[in-house]
Amino acid sequence: MAGSRGAGRTAAPSVRPEKRRSEPELEPEPEPEPPLLCTSPLSHSTGSDSGVSDSEESVFSGLEDSGSDSSEDDDEGDEEGEDGALDDEGHSGIKKTTEEQVQASTPCPRTEMASARIGDEYAEDSSDEEDIRNTVGNVPLEWYDDFPHVGYDLDGRRIYKPLRTRDELDQFLDKMDDPDYWRTVQDPMTGRDLRLTDEQVALVRRLQSGQFGDVGFNPYEPAVDFFSGDVMIHPVTNRPADKRSFIPSLVEKEKVSRMVHAIKMGWIQPRRPRDPTPSFYDLWAQEDPNAVLGRHKMHVPAPKLALPGHAESYNPPPEYLLSEEERLAWEQQEPGERKLSFLPRKFPSLRAVPAYGRFIQERFERCLDLYLCPRQRKMRVNVDPEDLIPKLPRPRDLQPFPTCQALWLVSGSDDGSLRLWEVATARCVRTVPVGGVVKSVAWNPSPAVCLVAAAVEDSVLLLNPALGDRLVAGSTDQLLSAFVPPEEPPLQPARWLEASEEERQVGLRLRICHGKPVTQVTWHGRGDYLAVVLATQGHTQVLIHQLSRRRSQSPFRRSHGQVQRVAFHPARPFLLVASQRSVRLYHLLRQELTKKLMPNCKWVSSLAVHPAGDNVICGSYDSKLVWFDLDLSTKPYRMLRHHKKALRAVAFHPRYPLFASGSDDGSVIVCHGMVYNDLLQNPLLVPVKVLKGHVLTRDLGVLDVIFHPTQPWVFSSGADGTVRLFT
Repeated sequence: MAGSRGAGRTAAPSVRPEKRRSEPELEPEPEPEPPLLCTSPLSHSTGSDSGVSDSEESVFSGLEDSGSDSSEDDDEGDEEGEDGALDDEGHSGIKKTTEEQVQASTPCPRTEMASARIGDEYAEDSSDEEDIRNTVGNVPLEWYDDFPHVGYDLDGRRIYKPLRTRDELDQFLDKMDDPDYWRTVQDPMTGRDLRLTDEQVALVRRLQSGQFGDVGFNPYEPAVDFFSGDVMIHPVTNRPADKRSFIPSLVEKEKVSRMVHAIKMGWIQPRRPRDPTPSFYDLWAQEDPNAVLGRHKMHVPAPKLALPGHAESYNPPPEYLLSEEERLAWEQQEPGERKLSFLPRKFPSLRAVPAYGRFIQERFERCLDLYLCPRQRKMRVNVDPEDLIPKLPRPRDLQPFPTCQALWLVSGSDDGSLRLWEVATARCVRTVPVGGVVKSVAWNPSPAVCLVAAAVEDSVLLLNPALGDRLVAGSTDQLLSAFVPPEEPPLQPARWLEASEEERQVGLRLRICHGKPVTQVTWHGRGDYLAVVLATQGHTQVLIHQLSRRRSQSPFRRSHGQVQRVAFHPARPFLLVASQRSVRLYHLLRQELTKKLMPNCKWVSSLAVHPAGDNVICGSYDSKLVWFDLDLSTKPYRMLRHHKKALRAVAFHPRYPLFASGSDDGSVIVCHGMVYNDLLQNPLLVPVKVLKGHVLTRDLGVLDVIFHPTQPWVFSSGADGTVRLFT
């Protein structure tokens, strides 16, 4: 075999220079090499078939050598190591990548002639593979991902992968410079780039457009009607007819006799002619028992409309007509809470009645009720109504709580004065003129400080009433006078002013001036910080003041709506800010939003935090009191609708499980609100007492409520100019 291979390569030196073993690093000449497929038949010019070598057979069959000639051309039988053969084959396979692409894309007529003479084995090949140089077989090519070669040729040599050292920048430059880049694809069998011909591109486009691959194929050729409609002399089949075709069938005779007998006996009735007119029936009608719906056991009758009453008459009685106040109250109610969905009107005659404006909407809602009505029957359960009422404890077992009115206390607020009363004797101890309407008043919760904060117009006044222990009052003045102002005063949103000698005689110590009116003032639990709410727009609605350092700051950078109330958490560094539609819980140290409570109210009016800090109540102007459990959800745990008008204030008792709410209906409702230490047990909310005593003034009732710090007493201030104590 070695000799035949050497003889087969004797005609090659005239076309391609032979690679010598003594000079392995000699580079081939830069001249373009002619395709091997066109030059190989030169060795067969003698016309004899006995000298055909294996490599020449591969040449005539459309293949070429991808390995080196150094290991095969040595006639002396020199043996080399396996590693050296791999290196030579690797170099030759890489250098011949471009050459084999040219040979595969440009066939030669001489090659075709040689293939016709010698390659008879492949003349009858029916394989549809376009490139069979890789004889690895039908195996997944992913097996060669970790190897430098992609397969083997007919001689058993490895077909090495081309070097892919081009980065994305080189590929982009090739895409811009090479006009044939769009038609270049990678051969998965050899790993080389192939340029598609015009015929192949046209074939791909035809297949993408849903056409046939063959251009000459006509899918709409005229059909050949084998059984023609013309009368033919001879039949299609000239087979003689069977004998049974002339004898009546006995099986069919038996079937006909059975059907005749069934008709005589009345078992088979002739079909009645169908009525072409369509039949309709009322889905919700009360049918007789013989009808379709009457036989349906789960039939549900249609819901009936309520008959019109006197209020819907065009000339109703006077007691059905609403007054101006009742009409305004009807407009402020929710559509689902109104007793009547319309306003009764009176007309002199039926001819003066206009067209009903909500006729189409009501008819549409009626159709929706009929369409969406669940057509199923719910079985009624005989349950005692008393079993449905929750078992609540007796109010007597929940005492103590305020039950009666004990003292009448009068305090002026709109007259520009601040009055201090003694609760035990109902005696006015001191009257301090402040020169404006007092919007909010709060005692300092620290027992070591005797200080009162009052919101008057655009200022917050800090007063020392000097009541109770004189040592506490004296230490409060020393605490305020120990402040040393800094050399460079910082830029603050508020100004701290010392009181004059005349103001100090009446108890005023400091004045915090703001640019906008102050609506609320509240203290922190330790007594060093206080928060105020300003009647303005923007992020400066809430300010926090520090008493010891006399420093003011705005904690927010942007506004989330009109702020109504603020409150400090009793145990943790949280600040609760109530806007019209939501309550936001901010962490003061982390400076981030922790929770956002959604009360489902139109306008939040008041806010209070439980002494334990895990529950919050909110009052709203739409007569709702909402209880939130912060450990449970951001949605309301319970919504109470005990008041008939807007709520103005809510409050928790510091020690007892009580909370109260004041409304414009002139009443104060005290509820028992027990919060358990067991997290698996829900709070118990029970209304225990309705306290009345305030007189409505200009449609305003109770404006504020607050509990006694130690006793189960509640104070309420009303628009009638009175402050009442309930014990």
